[in-house]
Amino acid sequence: MNQSNQFKTVSIDQLVPGMYVVAVLKQRGRVEIKTEGWVRTDAMIAQLKKKGVLELLTDPSKDLNQSKETTELPTSDPVSTAADAKKNRAVPYSKELEQAQVLYQQAKGLQKKAFADIQAGRPLALQPFVDCANGVIESVFRNQDALLCISRIRDKDAYLLEHSVNVSILMTIFAKQLGFEQELIQQLATGALLHDMGKIKVPDHILNKPGRLDPDELQEMRNHVIYSFELLESIAGLSQASLDVAAVHHERLDGKGYPLGLKDLQISLYGRMIAIVDTYDAITATRCYKEGQSGITALKIMKKESHSYDQELLAQFIQAIGIHPVGTLVKLKSQKLAIVLKANLVDPLKPVVKVFYHTKFRHYLEVQELDLAQTKVDDEIEAAVMPEDFDIDLMRFFRQSVLQ
Repeated sequence: MNQSNQFKTVSIDQLVPGMYVVAVLKQRGRVEIKTEGWVRTDAMIAQLKKKGVLELLTDPSKDLNQSKETTELPTSDPVSTAADAKKNRAVPYSKELEQAQVLYQQAKGLQKKAFADIQAGRPLALQPFVDCANGVIESVFRNQDALLCISRIRDKDAYLLEHSVNVSILMTIFAKQLGFEQELIQQLATGALLHDMGKIKVPDHILNKPGRLDPDELQEMRNHVIYSFELLESIAGLSQASLDVAAVHHERLDGKGYPLGLKDLQISLYGRMIAIVDTYDAITATRCYKEGQSGITALKIMKKESHSYDQELLAQFIQAIGIHPVGTLVKLKSQKLAIVLKANLVDPLKPVVKVFYHTKFRHYLEVQELDLAQTKVDDEIEAAVMPEDFDIDLMRFFRQSVLQ
């Protein structure tokens, strides 16, 4: 991982002049604070304390004191241990793929049970979601391509179950990219798993309406955020970071989000992250009222809507998942279709793909794994495409040719 992404969490008492602050993570009160820049003096630190700042995210690579012989500051919540490092050791993609399948199905089952519990008036237990988040984190740290690939192969009739699982996977990958500590990643992944629980309280005729919602229906749909927060607020032991993810995932930087209409620095770092992740998954999903778009289209939409999404964070998200994320269907220069199998961190435009269909002759090919980065390979990605454009049953191909 690039050193510039190794962010550190520090308490206000650990902050010293020369540190570069990326964001304020915790504070008392709602005074707006400029959250990025160098802390130059003790007087600035005193001002932050006076404004109720409790915890901050810093970028050690920009520390003005880093050339001095100083020991590394401890983080506010050290959780990385030798056992964690061993448990999260990188493994080959093919080895992790089988475990990723199991994790994904278990996560969907947990979502289904939670929705049933809510409908029956039973309280939600936190621990199963924490355990699920830990499983996702461990898989992502072993080889993120496996779960990312699984999350891209969708069942269009299971959006409600799959969306929060996919958002949790993407949030974990995003937080890993930003260098967050494992405990914080766990809290964000848990919040993502729970962020849309309130949708079960929205009437089905609104939730699954194929046409445009009328104003009353739209308001009820938007109320799912409030319903989610109310449900999650009653879960004993749920962290503030997890609650924050659920409460603000539809807020936007320009103040045109909902339900609170927060804007700019009123939206926490976690809120700006979940807005990107939630939108990305929603755009790429096929639902009852719209066809899914490619990942690159979703990223272009969010880059164009710079007034709504934090563009610096969006750049980090793109770096985390790649221009053509694993699981993306692509058309090659040779007019063949392939599914992106493994990312290439050195050259994101040249991943490993699995070729299986010829668009010109409209027939399936013998499945071939192709590393586009190899000098002997004379082919390249022309565009990301959707399986519907070629009447391709991508899920069937995936099960038969990728998961075998």
